[in-house]
Amino acid sequence: MTVTVSVLGLGPMGQALAGALVTANLRTTVWNRTPAKAGALRARGAVLADSPADAVAASDLILVNVIDQAAADAVLDAAGDAIAGRVVVGLSSDIPDSAHRTQELVTARGGRYLDGAIMTPTDTIGTSGASILFAGPRDLFDAHRTVFDELATVSWVGADVGRAAAFDMALLDVFWTSVSGFVHALAMAGAHGIAPTELLPHAGNIAAILPPVFGEIAERTEADHHSDASATVSSVAASVRHLVAASHSAGFDAGALEAFRGYVDAAVAAGHGADEISRIIPSAVTVPTP
Repeated sequence: MTVTVSVLGLGPMGQALAGALVTANLRTTVWNRTPAKAGALRARGAVLADSPADAVAASDLILVNVIDQAAADAVLDAAGDAIAGRVVVGLSSDIPDSAHRTQELVTARGGRYLDGAIMTPTDTIGTSGASILFAGPRDLFDAHRTVFDELATVSWVGADVGRAAAFDMALLDVFWTSVSGFVHALAMAGAHGIAPTELLPHAGNIAAILPPVFGEIAERTEADHHSDASATVSSVAASVRHLVAASHSAGFDAGALEAFRGYVDAAVAAGHGADEISRIIPSAVTVPTP
């Protein structure tokens, strides 16, 4: 049976997804609000649909990659009854509740829904270096696995359609908090005459020790075991206070550090100062409302 796939949304990621499908010799239909963006894909054999409804009607498997889930819902709403009998895969980054709303929209129109989270840049799509997480009915994931494998290394993370978005938000939190921390560190260093390239190798050394630290924190949190500390909450409290003071002294905002200090102070106030730093996680301690 010929596999037919439609890609709705031709931003950089949508272009990459459609391009990988065309490279895999899959019959690919595309749609975008600005048709001109489909030019290169049409030259390679993709078919341009005139409307979301036409794009959905053209294929059995529908991939939607637009700016967010609200935009995806608008596109799918425009597709209307064409969704009936189709499998729709949302690949737009948003919160878990949004994935549930899209599932309701698709189901109400007679389709079935999977949600996906793309965890790697556009230039990895179509290679094993790309990563996409999927959530929703396992039978849909298994039925279309051969198509998904053309796009990335894929993982099914659970039947709850919101789980891919939950993974996405948590992992983006790691990424952007880390980037934010590095940007803040560059500013702090610059205030004391340290050039970015001077700081970089030392920052790389810090980044290299994070994986085992992450591993220990995750294991201790899951086991709810925070004793026998090698890095105590009280030591973190002192360090964070110094960082906040240094930020203010240099004239920089310390909002992220101050939020973290709130978690640390709450743990100390609850009598956990001698525990391992895994005790800081907000779910393990009640954080007072300011």
